[in-house]
Amino acid sequence: MLGGIGTLVAGGGVVYGASRLDSDSAEPTSSESNRTQFHSRSETTGLGIELGGHPIMGEMDAPVDVYYWSDYQCPFCRRFEADSFPKIVENHVRPGTVRFVFIQYPYLSESSMTAAVMDRCVWRQVRGGDAARYLDWHSAVFDAQGEKNSGWASAENLLEITANVEGVDADAVETCLDSHGTEIEAAIETDVQQASQYGIRGSPAFVLYNRESDKAGKIVGAQPYERFDSAISKVKNA
Repeated sequence: MLGGIGTLVAGGGVVYGASRLDSDSAEPTSSESNRTQFHSRSETTGLGIELGGHPIMGEMDAPVDVYYWSDYQCPFCRRFEADSFPKIVENHVRPGTVRFVFIQYPYLSESSMTAAVMDRCVWRQVRGGDAARYLDWHSAVFDAQGEKNSGWASAENLLEITANVEGVDADAVETCLDSHGTEIEAAIETDVQQASQYGIRGSPAFVLYNRESDKAGKIVGAQPYERFDSAISKVKNA
């Protein structure tokens, strides 16, 4: 069983099923750029995932949600970002099949939480303008990834990375950390606890959800793009 999801097919790191949770949606706010669109939305999906505070990439009416749990210190997350993620964006997000939701899952150390909180602060800073700058920052941090727990993900180093990302105000991000860090950390801890409902125990991890049919699937690990492609198609057509 996958939380509220009854298993239909399992194998190769992929599990499929149907969710049985209620939804409670709200009106969205959105921000566009000439690249892939990013949005902010207050909504609890039919799978029970609260979207508020999370970057959402893609068309808001895309039929399939992909929820992505990651840790900036996770080497397998970096592998996913380099290998499968660009193809998912090109072949499923931009054509309007998938909306991709970024959720922090800091579990490797205190530095993982530091990066996760800064992620939320960056999103708060850019979501009202050129929200796609979030992805520039997100990618820059993964590109700078060092050995886990080596200190590379300290607040000081992450702020230095932030200062070099065009369109992201490092001073505003630092102010957010100082003023809202404790509040954001509590929200992230709630996200981590909720992830256990879907059998998430590490990263990268993904739940795919067809909002119309209420069918869902789960992928664990930095799987090849072909596995994501197949899983998205199965959930879309379920």
